[in-house]
Amino acid sequence: MSLQLIPNEFFVTSGAAISPVSDLNAFDLALHRAGVAEQNLVAVSSVIPPQAEHVEYRELPMGMVTHCVLAQMRGKDGDRIASGIAYAYRKDGYGGYVAEGHMFGSKEAIDRELRNKIKEMERMRGIELTEPVIVSEEVKVPEGQYGCTVVSLVFCGYRG
Repeated sequence: MSLQLIPNEFFVTSGAAISPVSDLNAFDLALHRAGVAEQNLVAVSSVIPPQAEHVEYRELPMGMVTHCVLAQMRGKDGDRIASGIAYAYRKDGYGGYVAEGHMFGSKEAIDRELRNKIKEMERMRGIELTEPVIVSEEVKVPEGQYGCTVVSLVFCGYRG
């Protein structure tokens, strides 16, 4: 018998930050603002299992190995950066899909890109999806500074 980690709950969180020291420090602060800086994040791909439900943000134990779909963008010296997550459920009730994205650009541009990615996932699979939920962050990085945006769909409960 093998161990099966099948998520049954997730939340979406986001943050943006500026640092005068480094892009790593901006990333750390953005994670802190998103409420997931104290976890060991493990990036996973883009499938929401059947019956997995969106829940409100919840604080997770420090050091917890935490599976998530993570979008991040780092920039500096006047860059406009954005990152985001979109998710949608299959209309047949059999789970859903997540698209992540990042770019030098605006919140509006990343939202458009994410919507197009979800549409392409739908087309490739020959299925119908619900209207996507999109969460995105944008920041204009001041000259001489570093910036980061993060958006994450965090799996926080498991079955099986």
